[in-house]
Amino acid sequence: MTLVAGALAVLVAAFVKGAVAFGFPLVATPLLALVFDVKTAVAVSIVPNIAMDSVQLVRRGEALGTLRRFASLIAGSIVGMWLGTLLLSILPGRVATLVLGLFVLAFAAVNAFGVTLQLPVGWERWLSPPVGVLAGILGGLTNVPGTPMVLYFVALGLDKYEFVRAVALTFIVAKVVQLGAVAWYGFLDLRLLAISLAFSVVALAGFGVGQRLQDWLPARAFNRAVLAFLVLIGLGLVVRSL
Repeated sequence: MTLVAGALAVLVAAFVKGAVAFGFPLVATPLLALVFDVKTAVAVSIVPNIAMDSVQLVRRGEALGTLRRFASLIAGSIVGMWLGTLLLSILPGRVATLVLGLFVLAFAAVNAFGVTLQLPVGWERWLSPPVGVLAGILGGLTNVPGTPMVLYFVALGLDKYEFVRAVALTFIVAKVVQLGAVAWYGFLDLRLLAISLAFSVVALAGFGVGQRLQDWLPARAFNRAVLAFLVLIGLGLVVRSL
């Protein structure tokens, strides 16, 4: 029953990612944390995330230019991911669960109030490395590196396709590094890797359906439903941790 519940959580999160291009760990981690402990939830969700972002990147192409532009951001995220995973290995599970719950609520609040940022031209060169480190630390600790990166890409004013490429490429690198980090710190063994690979198949199915839904469902209505869902999840995690 635990694996079935975990597969359903992955399916739902992958569906969300297919519809809005990001958000898989944001949805999958708290849902999986209701089934497994938070450290296991982080570990088994990494490979499905890599699989979906790889599909997303191949569909959009032209990754080399995006890689050159965001090389310093990616380098910072690599450093931050190891630091965040180290924190996850040190902190008690309840603390990590509380941090994740609060982070989910903060993300929902930022989106609900429509907060948008616009960066002056020329700031990207200086801001990319620290944004990468921050995103990596949060990603290692909570499995959600995407929120700072997504807000940053929006603030840079990327067009739709460049945005999708940037999200996919940075997430792939961050998640590959995280995969090595969780294995190094003992969160991922062969059994959990096998579960993660099985979850990847489920994730790709949900991802494909979500992409088709994206074509006809009004984005505003869907985003509101996702935000309401995340608020419920975040509150549940905070209550659970306390």
